[in-house]
Amino acid sequence: MSPFLLVPAIFLLAGLLQGLTGFGSALIAMPLLAFILNIKTAVAVCTLCAVIINLRMCCNLRSNMDSRKIMPLIIGSIPGTIFGTIALKEVDGHLITFFLGFLVAGYAGYSLLVRPIILKLNPVWGYISGFLTGAIAASVSAGGPPTIIYSSLMGWRKEDFKATLSGFFLVSAAMAALGHLISGLTTLYAFQLFLVSLLPVLAGVFFGHRLAGKVSEDLYKRIIMILLVFMGIMLIFQSTG
Repeated sequence: MSPFLLVPAIFLLAGLLQGLTGFGSALIAMPLLAFILNIKTAVAVCTLCAVIINLRMCCNLRSNMDSRKIMPLIIGSIPGTIFGTIALKEVDGHLITFFLGFLVAGYAGYSLLVRPIILKLNPVWGYISGFLTGAIAASVSAGGPPTIIYSSLMGWRKEDFKATLSGFFLVSAAMAALGHLISGLTTLYAFQLFLVSLLPVLAGVFFGHRLAGKVSEDLYKRIIMILLVFMGIMLIFQSTG
């Protein structure tokens, strides 16, 4: 079947997941895209769709957007990205990926078995989380978990949780998309696939957001932890590949 039919279907599902939880579109999209596209094209299309997904999420959650929550993550990610780029040359990326996967899966698994931990951390941890996210994203392209864990520890309501992640991931995705465009990673073919996926991904976000309104806070937090377990396991497998 043509990629111009399969890719939009994949992003319909990816948008649905992120509309529901506030993250995770790449968790569905990238493994499926890898079966039908080369990895460079898949990354370029996924990044462009991530910009649209998070932009739509920010519009949906604009009343919950709080710059005091989002800016520390953004500010911290800038030096983190520089550090991660340098570290990639010195440290085995597979080791970082394995450790991150073990940490994420362990934390989420513990939170599923016992009452979720809520620490309401000092805001300075937002800068640290942003730094770790930037560093890990630059070194192994898997920076989301530190921000997700930090946000879950703060005990925010699901709307605030999703708004914070969406605001931060919008900036991250936009910067990555610009980098891909400048470097030539975003080809005409990748852009065409993005265009045909635009309406499906927006439809997915719409229905996911509507579905999220019917999910209780407790069930929502359990869904987040289940996704983190899967994310951690995927990182572990990625580190051994």
